[in-house]
Amino acid sequence: MTAAAPQGFEGRTAYVKAPARDQIADSGDVTGLVAKIIADVRAQGDDAVRRYSREFDHADLDRFEVTAHDRRAAVDEMDRQTRADTEFAIDNVRRFAEAQLGTILPLEVEPLPGLHLGHRVIPIERVGAYVPGGRFPLLSAPIMTIVPGKVAGCSEVVACLPPNAHRAMIAGCHLSGADRIFRIGGAQAIAAMAYGTQSVPQVNKIMGPGNAFVNEAKRQVFGPVGIDQLAGPSEIFVVADATGDAELIATDLLGQAEHDVRTRVGLITTDRALAEATVREVARQLETLATAKVAAESWENYGEVVVCEDEAAMIAYSDHVAAEHLQVHTRDPHDFAKKLRNYGSLFIGVNASVVYSDKNVGTNHTLPTMGAGRYTGGLWVGSYVKIATHQWLEDNAVAAVAPPAIRQSGSEGLEGHQKAAAIRYDRQRETA
Repeated sequence: MTAAAPQGFEGRTAYVKAPARDQIADSGDVTGLVAKIIADVRAQGDDAVRRYSREFDHADLDRFEVTAHDRRAAVDEMDRQTRADTEFAIDNVRRFAEAQLGTILPLEVEPLPGLHLGHRVIPIERVGAYVPGGRFPLLSAPIMTIVPGKVAGCSEVVACLPPNAHRAMIAGCHLSGADRIFRIGGAQAIAAMAYGTQSVPQVNKIMGPGNAFVNEAKRQVFGPVGIDQLAGPSEIFVVADATGDAELIATDLLGQAEHDVRTRVGLITTDRALAEATVREVARQLETLATAKVAAESWENYGEVVVCEDEAAMIAYSDHVAAEHLQVHTRDPHDFAKKLRNYGSLFIGVNASVVYSDKNVGTNHTLPTMGAGRYTGGLWVGSYVKIATHQWLEDNAVAAVAPPAIRQSGSEGLEGHQKAAAIRYDRQRETA
């Protein structure tokens, strides 16, 4: 029996497989505990970090920072092929970030004679890269948050990763170019980078994904320190017409579902036969998938398959979801892709699997989730620079802009503004 249509799309869409739970509601209320951790780290510095590391990570460390010797040792311990694959990914991410940076240009214009306006592209001085530990050593994670910062020209990139993270993750941070690496995880790592401790320098902006505690900590410290975004559990959706391949779609959905039991995965299609076939195919593949325990829970609770009455409804529903990863499996995927506007990263055609972006093609895998793709894109080299404006005026420009500025300030009742504009105008007229 078909489930009811998603709210707001009644009559245009219908569930073939509805999610059992709500991803956002299930994120849990960790606000109070995170607030206490942040307050303690801010007041007590390393002592609080050490205490919470013992409590949450079962790690009792005298020194948080990874030494130069240990960094080199971690790299030497890497399997040769793993290192080669890591460096392949680093090279691709670096090349794409360099190309992106090349599109962000300084500006100088003269909209009126003598009025000079412009902006500079200024790298953020010191950034913090949070590198999640996870159930597996996610070697792509440090690449995505560290390499763009080095390409952007940040003076210092500080990396924090959980103390029990695989040693290959330390090697990944080192190969990606981290200036300093600290074995601190969770909300205490975010607090340490935001406010500084005896060991950890205060950063200007914090990048990188994490669990609910990390996400909430980033939200709470935002203001004195910048953040890239608030990233929740991972997401993948596929938009497909009747040309879609159920086996391929199911494989991609489960490939993302194995990340976490709260991963949201889905198919949006105009073809009911494909929708039903995909549901069957997911069940079949779960029987032999090594990570089925995690992937099956994700699919059961947050998986969805939606059938839309036509292409317009499929586009509207996809834009409503604003999926972190959005794959396009249609007859003309490039034409269809042009009609989509809300997503974290777009994967056009059946060859473009999320796994390639997750690992090594060069686009960044730190992307907006939980609908944030409606208003922002993902992490990129531009996240590591500031566009700061400037202006300077020749005498003829003062003559042009001062009178309307004086009048407008008067209309607003701002006498100080009015005087600041008038004194320059009057002196110029006196010397003319």
